[in-house]
Amino acid sequence: MNPAEIDALVASAQAAKAAGQPVSSLMEEAGAALAAAPAVRAPQLTDFEQTMLGNTEVPIGMLLDLTLPVSIELGRTSMMVQELLRLGRGSVIQLDRLAGEPIEIYVGDRRFAEGEVVVLGEHFGVRITRVLANPGAAGSANAA
Repeated sequence: MNPAEIDALVASAQAAKAAGQPVSSLMEEAGAALAAAPAVRAPQLTDFEQTMLGNTEVPIGMLLDLTLPVSIELGRTSMMVQELLRLGRGSVIQLDRLAGEPIEIYVGDRRFAEGEVVVLGEHFGVRITRVLANPGAAGSANAA
């Protein structure tokens, strides 16, 4: 059914309902129209299925254009709402990390590396000091 046929069917159902006539005859017409409509075919994904079901590796080139969020965690703290409401310009929030301790670098939601804060001209940056062998394993324990 095309949109015009659907609109006509809805309009006739509303007219029948307003006139107090049963709508069941319209439902039969709709069923006949749907039966006459061409069958919908499932998409042919044979190439994709063969790649995914086989032991074929996906080329790394397919992943090079992906964009992932990178987050740098300097530290954490817990505050009550009334403390948050008192924060203003110049307020200092004390974190649970000591100065000089490595900061955590997350890619997506997984801990990926550790690093240190550096200053580049007028900008802050992060120097990666250690890439974790099993990204995410250490981060899941600290995230709680």
